[in-house]
Amino acid sequence: MQVSLETTPGLERRLTVGVPAQRIEDEVNKRLQQASKNVRLDGFRPGKVPFKVIRQRFGEGVRREVIGEVMGQTYQEAIMQEKLRPAGQPSIEPKQLDAGKDLEYVAIFEVFPEVEARDLKETTVERHVAEVTDEDVDNIIEIFRKQQGSMQEVERAAAEGDTVIIDYLGKKDGEPFDGGAANDSSLELGSGRMIPGFEDGIVGLKAGDEKNLELSFPEDYHNDDLKGAAVTFDITVKAVKEQVLAPMDETLFEQYGVTEGGEEKFREEIAGNMKRELKNAVTASVKKQVMDAVLATYEDVAVPKALVDQEITAMRQQMFQQFGGAPAQGMDLEALLPAEMFVERAEPRVKLGLVLATLVSEYNIKPDADRVRETIEEIASTYEDPAEVVNYHYSNQEQLNAIENRVLEDQVVEKLQEQLKVEDKACSYQEAISAGQAANAN
Repeated sequence: MQVSLETTPGLERRLTVGVPAQRIEDEVNKRLQQASKNVRLDGFRPGKVPFKVIRQRFGEGVRREVIGEVMGQTYQEAIMQEKLRPAGQPSIEPKQLDAGKDLEYVAIFEVFPEVEARDLKETTVERHVAEVTDEDVDNIIEIFRKQQGSMQEVERAAAEGDTVIIDYLGKKDGEPFDGGAANDSSLELGSGRMIPGFEDGIVGLKAGDEKNLELSFPEDYHNDDLKGAAVTFDITVKAVKEQVLAPMDETLFEQYGVTEGGEEKFREEIAGNMKRELKNAVTASVKKQVMDAVLATYEDVAVPKALVDQEITAMRQQMFQQFGGAPAQGMDLEALLPAEMFVERAEPRVKLGLVLATLVSEYNIKPDADRVRETIEEIASTYEDPAEVVNYHYSNQEQLNAIENRVLEDQVVEKLQEQLKVEDKACSYQEAISAGQAANAN
């Protein structure tokens, strides 16, 4: 077998492989000989069909089959000989397939980039430092009480935080515009759901009041016909409702899993959950900054298009499952969710994966079994039967691998933090939580 390697400035490689004709012919003859023992043809006894006839009838098909298999085998042999690490499947271009002549083909593929560990000592990341205060617990309890509370109609004027039931009609240049009218619309004042000035204009109105609002749509509004447009809204308030909080009693406590211990235990449970959320938020924020620093440090590392395409396919499938379930038979997901939607996020993900794999090898990091168990148990604690969830993760290799990769990634981040400059920043609980949410959203 002859192998010639052409290296391009990028990641693409071209392998020209030549296979002696004898290797093809020997395998073809071998298979035809085996087939001749069982072939049945009219005019011949079973097993007595002349080999020449066997070759005439089946030789071409067997040869095509053998060539396909030999190209696959010799491609693997060639990349091992040249010590290459292909990323994705090759594109095979046959050059010489004629019988009696040496087989020749070109395999075109990308290779994984060579990545070396780099120094991140000049990078600084910010770590939020916060505490869960009694006021923070009070705020969460108020949210819970709102969720379990009710809306009660009142006769007073509407205030921010109230919900109003309104009819409205929007006009541009004196004419109603599409989407600018509704009847019996429920609107929480202060929610920011409507354009600027709309909700503020209703504050102070009572049930039965009418008002005309002169407003303007924002310049960046999604509807081109209404961008920056001056409009009027005729508003009729039909009802004003205020939020009535659920009482602090056993019924409320039981809704959130506290069946004994009263308010003290309820607050204790909430504070414990908030501390866990705070820890996770701080970790997520630091991790995001470290990952951003890694991407910036390894900005020049090229990524194989084949791997980016694989990532795009995975992201496309994930998005479709989140919003639409399993794709219908024959549905063209690529047309429905084009690659352009994902490529901006897919490329950094692939690069990060390649770099982290290098760092895992460089630092000889293995998934910490105790941390894997702890992570699984933390996930399981949110379910009705935690033991069943733990058993599921350990009996499902795919799920277990996902958790191990997550833990491995966290271990790499912690190792990198030993190099980085980490500066603590005092902040409130909510600021730390918001930073963590922003990090997880990316």
